[in-house]
Amino acid sequence: MTELGWLTSGPLLGLPLPELWFGLLFAMLGTFLFLDGFDFGAGAVFATRDDERDRETILAAIGPFWDGNEVWLVVFGGALFAAYPAAYATLFSRHYLLLFGVLGALILRGLAPEMYEQRHDDAWQRWWGRAFVAGSIGAPLLLGLFVGNWLVGATRSLTVVGTLVGVTVVALTVVSGVAFLRLKTRGELRTELRRYGEAAVVAYLGAVVVVLLTLGVTTPRLRPTLTGIPVLGLVVVTLVLAGGYVRWLRRGRDLLALAASAGLTYGLTAVVALLIYPTIDPASGLTVREAIVSTLPLNLMTVGAVVLLPLIAMYFVVLYSAFSGPAEPTEGY
Repeated sequence: MTELGWLTSGPLLGLPLPELWFGLLFAMLGTFLFLDGFDFGAGAVFATRDDERDRETILAAIGPFWDGNEVWLVVFGGALFAAYPAAYATLFSRHYLLLFGVLGALILRGLAPEMYEQRHDDAWQRWWGRAFVAGSIGAPLLLGLFVGNWLVGATRSLTVVGTLVGVTVVALTVVSGVAFLRLKTRGELRTELRRYGEAAVVAYLGAVVVVLLTLGVTTPRLRPTLTGIPVLGLVVVTLVLAGGYVRWLRRGRDLLALAASAGLTYGLTAVVALLIYPTIDPASGLTVREAIVSTLPLNLMTVGAVVLLPLIAMYFVVLYSAFSGPAEPTEGY
């Protein structure tokens, strides 16, 4: 046991591990919302296209990526369970119907394109095309509803704040989806996407304002945090990034527009984290330090995260490098 003394005597290197894992948890959630978010946004854009070539191009653009991107949702859930098991148990048990809804929407989003390609009659493709759109919009809507309920400590599945956060997340996924698709498309489709992106970022900003005002009115305990410098600073950064997004779309600098959408996504998750902290589950009152696991498993998880997360990041770099460049409709899903 003496060999393991450095793992059991206290937090690794004296670091504030409960707070670091809290931040890492929301970083994982933000990564999922960004990476799978542009897949969801592509599905929403799919609903606007009547031309079969455009639809096949959109499916080809996300085909190599969507299943890998979903890994981050599993990592988020696993990290919550491993680091804060009490919060995981209470939070997920209260909202299990919402989470089943998210899983159902993700299954539909993944299954629909596969079925869409199996037959080429109009009725079949119309039905599965609608299913793809429904899954692509339903997943971020329900996930946002879950996060909004988590934020305010709601015990019901359907709440005003949760619904508003869900709509906000859907708008954000369209912002990301447009920037991603502009990197993967050419011609008239790419040109038209700019209009969708500009409308989506305006809708996102409007939704954020409505959410913050609603939180200020309905949840008095959050008012000091809402008017604090960190949240106000993130609001300013959001406005700057939104302006940059529109500017870069108009100038055809789509990679910068995609980076701006990433900044918007991580900014949103950072605001949620700031509003929830120092609790991990506002409904039960559990704080980050109260809910964290004991010292030994916490230190072991930290060592594992330091080793594995860079490897996962390298995998995604290789994946996106291998499938870089515009997608062709003939490539298939």
